[in-house]
Amino acid sequence: MKIVLLGATGSIGTSACKCIRRFPGKFQIVGMSTNNNTGKLSQLIREFRPAAICVGDEGRREPPDAGDGTVRVFRGEKGLEELVNETEFDVLLNALVGAVGLRATVAALKKKKRVALANKESLVIGGELITELIGKGLGEIIPIDSEHSAILQCLCGENREHLESIILTASGGPFREIEINKLKHITPGDALNHPTWSMGRKITVDSATLMNKGFEVIEAHHLFHLSYDNIRVLIHPQSIIHSMVEFHDGAVMAQMGVPDMELPIQFALGFPHRLPLKGKRLDLAAIKSLTFFEPDFKRFPCLKLCIDAARQGGTAPAILNAANEMAVKFFLEGTIGYLSIAEIIEAALNGHASQKIDGIETIERTDAAVRNDLEKRYAT
Repeated sequence: MKIVLLGATGSIGTSACKCIRRFPGKFQIVGMSTNNNTGKLSQLIREFRPAAICVGDEGRREPPDAGDGTVRVFRGEKGLEELVNETEFDVLLNALVGAVGLRATVAALKKKKRVALANKESLVIGGELITELIGKGLGEIIPIDSEHSAILQCLCGENREHLESIILTASGGPFREIEINKLKHITPGDALNHPTWSMGRKITVDSATLMNKGFEVIEAHHLFHLSYDNIRVLIHPQSIIHSMVEFHDGAVMAQMGVPDMELPIQFALGFPHRLPLKGKRLDLAAIKSLTFFEPDFKRFPCLKLCIDAARQGGTAPAILNAANEMAVKFFLEGTIGYLSIAEIIEAALNGHASQKIDGIETIERTDAAVRNDLEKRYAT
């Protein structure tokens, strides 16, 4: 099975490489990308010998070591799409972070390929477009997010018409119990100290604000064709139950396991077959108890903003995502405080009218308008 791995040097990409190494006779990486970590990409090129690579940061002066010179090199956001269009593969594993991942996802689907999707933003901003493509028989998506992988695993062998609701679990991040009046003092270092998962900087902040979970609500809506009224979020600090489904007879099925992204990645690559994975096993006796509680929208306003934008539809999720990416960037740079993330997103949603999506260009125009507006206001 030939794989194009976008975001090869990030946390998901690193875990994906571990999975691929386990089955050298089954999986072959034929294309990969990095944003700017050309040193690590050079190591991966020497190991996996892909036919093509892409460096997303066009301003990156240090070129990757392309080995014997037979590796095709693409550059920039356009290069990601070109890599997908001009490489022969079976599965696109999209582990990019941000709206930049959308065109690659769409390109792979148009080639009728499987997309193992970790790039949340593809479905958040382009869910309506992607759903339409899949409805036409163009490709398929197998989710890599642990929550959506859990849902898919619970639904294997089940009649989808019997699905009544989805329960997405969230660790609650580092601020699930902090006094609300102390949120204004949170620093980037505090937000990056996630209690359960080891992830990239942007997604770690999204997990702290629960914007990440809001994105997953939108993803679940598009992946499993349920209304937003039938998708719930519960805080589950232990991160052992990765999500649950409820059927129309009241039965609830959960997928459980230790917090480890290699399981959903390997499940997506091998689907519909389960491939062996050695490692730590779940010990419920050692854990002793599992707890759950409803999220507090006063503590996590980004979650509510995300759900509201999702219900509005059109380009509202694209406005939300662009504002969030910029706000998180400003926060990590120290330009704004933690509470300003939600304030900036809410202002963007109020300041930009949602439009009907008639193509990927509509999404990109909306994205650019929001980013340009915020760049003028907050960039240092």
